[in-house]
Amino acid sequence: MKYSTIFINGQAFNCSKSVSLKDLLIYLDFDVDLVAIEYNKEILDNSRFDSIFPKSQDNIEIITIVGGG
Repeated sequence: MKYSTIFINGQAFNCSKSVSLKDLLIYLDFDVDLVAIEYNKEILDNSRFDSIFPKSQDNIEIITIVGGG
């Protein structure tokens, strides 16, 4: 299996080249409906998470949305 080294919130992370951004977020235990993603300096709509497959050296910033009152 081939792996890519990507950067998540500034930390190196090795993942399969065939994993989608959505599957990666689920693997990392994020609720895909409660995150904002910056992918290589572009803010993504969560409808695109299934169609993006991170490549080596890509940068992903994950911001969790927290509700409260």
